[in-house]
Amino acid sequence: MENILEVQQICKSFPKTNFVLDKVSFSIPYGAIMGFVGENGAGKTTTIGCILNTISPDSGTIKLFGKELSDADTELRENIGVVYDGDNFPAYWTAEQLAHVMQGLYKKWDNALFHKYLEDFRLLPKQKIKHYSRGMTMKLAVAAALSHHPQLLILDEATSGLDPIMRDDMLDVFLDFVQEETHSILLSSHITTDLEKVADYITFIHNGRLIMTATKNDLVYNFAVMRCKESQFLELDPSDVIAYRKRDFQTDVLVANGKEAERKYRGSVVDHVSVDEIMLLLVKGERV
Repeated sequence: MENILEVQQICKSFPKTNFVLDKVSFSIPYGAIMGFVGENGAGKTTTIGCILNTISPDSGTIKLFGKELSDADTELRENIGVVYDGDNFPAYWTAEQLAHVMQGLYKKWDNALFHKYLEDFRLLPKQKIKHYSRGMTMKLAVAAALSHHPQLLILDEATSGLDPIMRDDMLDVFLDFVQEETHSILLSSHITTDLEKVADYITFIHNGRLIMTATKNDLVYNFAVMRCKESQFLELDPSDVIAYRKRDFQTDVLVANGKEAERKYRGSVVDHVSVDEIMLLLVKGERV
């Protein structure tokens, strides 16, 4: 079995808001981290809801560990750790009370591991969650998600709102998790610098539609932006243009292979750029 998660042609419409998740498809291999990128309202959380069966898609199929998840399928849920953006647990609980509840929910709950994470993350077991900072509540959620020994972590903006040091600590935890070849992570985030550090693949979504999936290495080392004058832009082969964005006296053109573009279009200015700029061109740019 090659993929831990397969999402195929998922559609979901919300008539009241006119939002449509339109034929979203991607897969995550075992032992990999996939970054899931898009602006607020792009459809990341809706897609995650469909994966976890908290939202019923109108069509399409989703397979976790090679099986479709049903409401009654507690066995598959044992193998999934989830962290949502926002309040994951009641504010009046303590971490110790949370552990007691989780022990009753998960057969593989590891209390010793949970308390090790509390110690590593400097979280007080008897302190009420309402007195935790934003960063502390996210660390608690990650600790809880990891402490029932899942194979797949699904993280919805788990590093959002954390300071750079806390984010770096979390990313190290995620990298340690996928050292096991049977473990994978779907990491939804709008902080593309985090994904540049840890992701193996990045999937871009915009207005409910999947724009592109690529390896992180491709995006960082091969993708580039050509800075063109209008006359240069008109001479480009349309098949080389992924997206473009016109400015006052320049057109920025996203290409899949910067070195090849330099060879093909002599004298052109080609810059390797961040995932952030790639996302902006994909979202705000136009197609040929």
